[in-house]
Amino acid sequence: MWRWTLAVALASQALAQTEPDPAAGRKIFESQCALCHGQTGGGGRGPALSRPKLAKAPDDAALRSVISEGIPPDMPGAWQLHTSEVSSVAAYVRSLGALPPEILPGDATRGARFYEAKGCAGCHMVAGKGEGFGPELTGIGARRSAAFLRQAVLKPSASLPEGFQYVAVTPASGAAVRGIRVNEDSFTIQLKDAGGRFHSFRKPELKDLRRLEKETPMPSYEGQLAAAELDDLVAYLASLKEKL
Repeated sequence: MWRWTLAVALASQALAQTEPDPAAGRKIFESQCALCHGQTGGGGRGPALSRPKLAKAPDDAALRSVISEGIPPDMPGAWQLHTSEVSSVAAYVRSLGALPPEILPGDATRGARFYEAKGCAGCHMVAGKGEGFGPELTGIGARRSAAFLRQAVLKPSASLPEGFQYVAVTPASGAAVRGIRVNEDSFTIQLKDAGGRFHSFRKPELKDLRRLEKETPMPSYEGQLAAAELDDLVAYLASLKEKL
């Protein structure tokens, strides 16, 4: 019996030792990673890590793999670190992109009903539901602060997503088309219009191609919403926090 008890105790101790320690991870990060990624993960020679989603590490297992194996030829692998140290560094990196908790005045449940009533799903997707003309909002609450969300509702053109481009195209024959740029190269451009239809054009065959800088098809709701409605909508958007 005592042998079994001792084995359980040792297993529990080993498990405790492998639990990630963000504080220890921070020390390792600052001594070995900050030269490229910045002291607080803001970026430098390497990409910024102070964001909730990392392109090369969509989940914790991938993040640990990137730390251990690196990304040739630019990022060397941390072969010298123990697996527990790698886990601690990964835990610290994840903490860099976490938004601080906010106490909001609105009600997320009412905000969800308001979102549906206003037809927001006609342009935005949440967890696979809705249309993809506008930016996807799944997990937006984990990526953006309540202040940013409020501004996006009131003045959408002031906070356009990275890479977003609204375009007006006039072909040599046929009707003009406005839409979101999906893809573009030296010879062609592809758009998605508000109805969800895709259009592909050869640039030499166009009469006009205008990039509508600082413009968005999303209307401004400034002066259109009561204060309580705006608070509820922002609370709902802030509650959309997918598991990272």
